[in-house]
Amino acid sequence: MHEGRALGRARHPLQASRMTKTLLAYCGAAITEIAGCFAFWAWLRLGRSVWWVAPGLVSLALFAWLLTLVESEAAGRAYAAYGGIYIVASILWLWGIEGHRPDRWDAAGGAICLVGMAVILFAPRST
Repeated sequence: MHEGRALGRARHPLQASRMTKTLLAYCGAAITEIAGCFAFWAWLRLGRSVWWVAPGLVSLALFAWLLTLVESEAAGRAYAAYGGIYIVASILWLWGIEGHRPDRWDAAGGAICLVGMAVILFAPRST
């Protein structure tokens, strides 16, 4: 019984490391996806130069690569869980880059999405 506890403790740092790596990959993916999409928005909706598209494409390619760093047995699950981080990052972009302060409904919706993300990605799975 004591040996089982020791094994459980030994895996804990690895799980924390996995969670940290996943969250960093998701945060990087969110920033690069939003920046890439914003480059197209700036070109098509804000009248910026077509040259905004080139870094936007690079940013979107980096976004796709970052999502491959998430440890998940299924791409769909990794993408679904990423949605929560993307939504919160979009709300922060709204506030920090576009200068529109989020309201309580934005904050509540973002919090709900983060809970959903955690359930999808970190729930124990049966084999």
